[in-house]
Amino acid sequence: MIAFLIRSLEAAMIFTFAGLGELVDQRSGILNVGLEGIMLFGATLGFIAAKTTGNYLIGFLVGIGIGALLGLLHGFFSITLGVDQVVSGMGIWIFGFGMTTYIGNPHTGPLGLERLPTWFGISPFFFLALFMVVAVWFVLTKTGWGLNIRSVGEQPSVAEVSGLKVARIRYLCVIFGGMMAGFAGAVYGLYYNPVWNYNFLMGWGFISLALVFFSMWNPYLLFGGAVLFGLLWQLSLNPQMFFPGLASRYIWRMVPFAMTILVLIFISTNWFRSRWGAATPEALGKPYHKE
Repeated sequence: MIAFLIRSLEAAMIFTFAGLGELVDQRSGILNVGLEGIMLFGATLGFIAAKTTGNYLIGFLVGIGIGALLGLLHGFFSITLGVDQVVSGMGIWIFGFGMTTYIGNPHTGPLGLERLPTWFGISPFFFLALFMVVAVWFVLTKTGWGLNIRSVGEQPSVAEVSGLKVARIRYLCVIFGGMMAGFAGAVYGLYYNPVWNYNFLMGWGFISLALVFFSMWNPYLLFGGAVLFGLLWQLSLNPQMFFPGLASRYIWRMVPFAMTILVLIFISTNWFRSRWGAATPEALGKPYHKE
């Protein structure tokens, strides 16, 4: 049971890293549905870098770096060119899916490095995830910088008239979001599941994206959702621990994704929105061109 809970928390920290980056993206008005592709790049290139050099730090830095570049690419399409943000994000996902399969294929198999140490059996990345939750909440709600981010995500034209550089702020946010997604992928590939295989993320980026909507753009609710989905994911891998003989393991593997759909349907109801006040950033997904 303890091992099950620890692995659930380790899954939750990866959802948290990727989700927090996307949350900041969306608060600035930029939607990035390409999280899965960025995480795949971060996991694959970070894995290759660490395996080649024998250095974990280089692997994580490579993951963060490729995430930043892909975030910048998405920003260029979405902010500078003003293309449809969903199309841009899907393009990044498809590109990541295909390119990482080609790049990573020669490195299929285990990482081959000594496993990173833990604190009392818990990964230090989990404590970093807790810190990032508090830090993102504090910046967004208690600082002038957070106010600026929220302003460009609500009324970019008004923010521009007020003297804010909408494009600059959005670029910084989308790069931060890419860095967090790339880092989340690297943590997955170097710590959580250090065995590279074709498409080994299996939809974690899409779950992280759904968590942002599930959380109503609140970092604390996002973390709670990440823990819930971490538990569901581990349950899907070890259903016999709690429900021996009940349904095929392939059915259980669908549970986290089915729950994602049900949660999104639930929070989209008028009852939920009127009761809990889901504050969707008004300019989310809408291109802005300075007049």
